Amino acid sequence: MEAHISIDAGRTDQITEESISVVIPLYNEEESLEPLYYELTAVLEAIGHGYEIVFVNDGSTDGSATVLARLCDKDQRVRVLHFRRNFGKAAALTEGFKEADGDIIITLDADLQDDPKEIPHFLEKLSEGYDLVTGWKVKRLDPRSKTIPSKLFNKVASLTTGVHLHDFNCGFKAYRREVIENVDIYGELHRYIPALAYGNGFKVAEIGINHRARKYGKSKYGMARFTRGLLDLLTVLFITRYTKKPLHLFGSLGLGLFLTGLVINGYLALVWIGGESIGRRPLLMLGVLFMILGVQFVSHGLLAEMIAHYQKSDKSPISNRIGVPRHTANP
Repeated sequence: MEAHISIDAGRTDQITEESISVVIPLYNEEESLEPLYYELTAVLEAIGHGYEIVFVNDGSTDGSATVLARLCDKDQRVRVLHFRRNFGKAAALTEGFKEADGDIIITLDADLQDDPKEIPHFLEKLSEGYDLVTGWKVKRLDPRSKTIPSKLFNKVASLTTGVHLHDFNCGFKAYRREVIENVDIYGELHRYIPALAYGNGFKVAEIGINHRARKYGKSKYGMARFTRGLLDLLTVLFITRYTKKPLHLFGSLGLGLFLTGLVINGYLALVWIGGESIGRRPLLMLGVLFMILGVQFVSHGLLAEMIAHYQKSDKSPISNRIGVPRHTANP
C-alpha cells in the first residue's frame, strides 16, 4: 500500500482518455446538491473526458428529489436513482455501480466535504497502474468525537486486513471498472472495499485529499457505526482469507480446542491413576467440553470445504490473457 499526499492542483496530461462515471449516494442533502453539481461539472469539463453523474437518492425525506429532478432536466448527463426508503450506503453504491457506464468510477459524498477539485489527482494515480485509489482526509474538519474513534478504527482495520490505509471510511474513491465488477458489497461493507479489492488481487493506493467543513445539514452517522464496522471487519477477514479454505479457520480452532481438552483429560487421567477421584472435578467437564467442541469445529470446517469445492463462481482471477488459448488453437 502507498500513501501519496498531493492537495495542490495536479497535472492531467498523462491521463488516458477514459470515460468517467461519478456515483454520489445521498440522504437528505437538499441544500448541497446544486453547489456540488456545479463544482463537479466545472472540474469534469476541464478534464475533458466523457462523463456522467449518477445520483442515488437513498430514501431522502427532504426536498432532495425535487432538486435532483431539476438537475436531471437541466443536464442529460445526470441520472437519478430513487430508493423507496433508506437502505444504506452499501446498497446505494451497489445500485450506482450497476447504473454507471464509465471506464472509471468516482464516488464521493454529497455533503460538499469532499472537494471535486481532487478528481484529477485520483485519475493521475490510477494512470500509474493502480486499480483503486482511495482518499485520505489528512486534515479532517470534523469534531473529535468522530476523529478519535475513526483513527482507532482505521488502525485496527489496517493491522487486521493487511491493507495499510489511513482512512478506510473515506467515501472519495476512484475505481477501474474491473474492480466494481469483481467486488460484492452488502450490509455496511462499503468501508472495506479497498480490503475486498486487495483480497481479489487488485492494486490499491491512497492519496491525501482536501477535506472541507460541513456547510449544510448534519452528519448521518453516529457512534453505532463503529460497532457495526468492527463486526463487518470480521466478515471481511473471513471472506478475504477463508472463503475458499474454510477448514483452515474452523480446523485450526477445532484442533486447538481438541488438543487443549486432550491435555486436560490426560492430566486428569494421571491423577486418577494415582488414586485420586476426578468424577466431581469441574476440570473434567471442561476437558470433555473442549474435545467435543473441537470435533464439532473440524466437522463444520469439512462441511464448509465441501460446499466451497462444489460452489461455482462467475468471477475469474484472470486480469488479461496473452496468446491464443490452447483449446482454440489449430492442430
